[in-house]
Amino acid sequence: GEITAWMGPAIGPLAFEVGRDVFDSFAAALPGVDIGFAFRRQLELGDKYLADMFALARLMLERDGVTSIAGGIHCTATERDRFYSYRRDGVTGRQASLIWLK
Repeated sequence: GEITAWMGPAIGPLAFEVGRDVFDSFAAALPGVDIGFAFRRQLELGDKYLADMFALARLMLERDGVTSIAGGIHCTATERDRFYSYRRDGVTGRQASLIWLK
């Protein structure tokens, strides 16, 4: 059947700080795919990047044949009034996700 993927709230591309190891892991997982657009180098922080997890997830879903992809617009780190973020707040909160098979 047709698969539809919906990406829920997650840390967004302006807040998801990662190291070179994460960049290298995605490069290894997606050989031959230009992933550079999904990582913005943060020179002032050393070998750190801001990663666009939504763009990376889209690449991986598309690689696996999923063509119906939605969501990926809400950032848990920057939308303080809507979402909890341990990375932002340093305290535990609760969120829930749902997977629906039809």
